[in-house]
Amino acid sequence: MRLQLDYLKAEQCLEGRGVHHCIVVFGSTRLRQPEDARRELASAREAATETPKDPERARRLRLAEHRLALSRYYDIGRELGRLVGAAGRGAKDSRLIVMTGGGPGAMESANRGAFDVGADSAGLNITLPGEQYPNPYVTPGLCFQFHYFSLRKLHFMKRAAAIVALPGGFGTLDELFGALTLIQTRKVPPMPVVLIGEDYWRRVFDIDYLLEVGSIDAEDIELFWYAETAAEAWNGIRHWHRVNGSALFKEGGDVLPEEENR
Repeated sequence: MRLQLDYLKAEQCLEGRGVHHCIVVFGSTRLRQPEDARRELASAREAATETPKDPERARRLRLAEHRLALSRYYDIGRELGRLVGAAGRGAKDSRLIVMTGGGPGAMESANRGAFDVGADSAGLNITLPGEQYPNPYVTPGLCFQFHYFSLRKLHFMKRAAAIVALPGGFGTLDELFGALTLIQTRKVPPMPVVLIGEDYWRRVFDIDYLLEVGSIDAEDIELFWYAETAAEAWNGIRHWHRVNGSALFKEGGDVLPEEENR
């Protein structure tokens, strides 16, 4: 019964809103807004100055410095949400929306961008021992609480027109590699997969080494690409769909190509 409820509630609500496609955004709950990251760094720097020989305070200072450096990706996620939200026939067009895991950090940034332009966006939250609360920018009626990771992932992929991964940790890697595996094995149709921040992602996993040792094929490198800005990611997604003869916007099965260019 719980399995059915997990699936049906989200399915019926998304269908009822006329959601055909989603730009699915993954990323860390720990990604900070730049202003929050700057405050954390100032506090950590002050604490480290008070006791310069304290290794724990020194570690916290290093962490705060890294978080400030990564905080620019919050702004990129937010801008991507704006671009997707403003596409098609405008903010009230729900055929294509942003979909995230519904939590804070990177997920919040994309939902917030859609909120900025008055557009709908979805959040697929998950029940965890350390409670993860939905961010306040998910559209009421499109915020869902899942018990099972498997059904949450199913809904991520069912309407995905593209996957965008902002910097993240284990959860982001799980979602990203799960999506890449489904595309690689042709269990789902091909789609754009964009990793935001090439330097970050190349340090997280070495795709060239996987190819060198034969763990993947040469064609698997083409399953994703890197981007540094929201506009680069969004334009690449639109270009991919044009080149492959698919459409981000459909109505009654009819492709509306003029809306792809907005």
